[in-house]
Amino acid sequence: MTQDIARLQIRRAAPGDEPRTERYDFPLEDGESVLDALRWIRGHVDASLAVRYACINANACKECVIRIDGRTGYACTTKLRVGEMLLEPLANKPLVRDLVTETAPPDERLDHD
Repeated sequence: MTQDIARLQIRRAAPGDEPRTERYDFPLEDGESVLDALRWIRGHVDASLAVRYACINANACKECVIRIDGRTGYACTTKLRVGEMLLEPLANKPLVRDLVTETAPPDERLDHD
């Protein structure tokens, strides 16, 4: 029996860099979410991938919101599927790096001067 694979096309960049898309294959099992795959990729394949999540530990939600196949969604509740999925940072927020965008309102951000 062959293992089902989710192919995640992840748009990566830092501010000022030209965005690039990197592909990661994830061995898919029933019920797994996009966040499960992102955490696995960070732990087993590429620790440099920037992704934000908080879940129950921080008692904060909405941290894992990204663009998934062109639509805004929660990585923690979006189920993986066989085949390719495109993951991108939110387009309407300043980019921090990879899938992480700025969440603090402009008047609450720290000055780095």
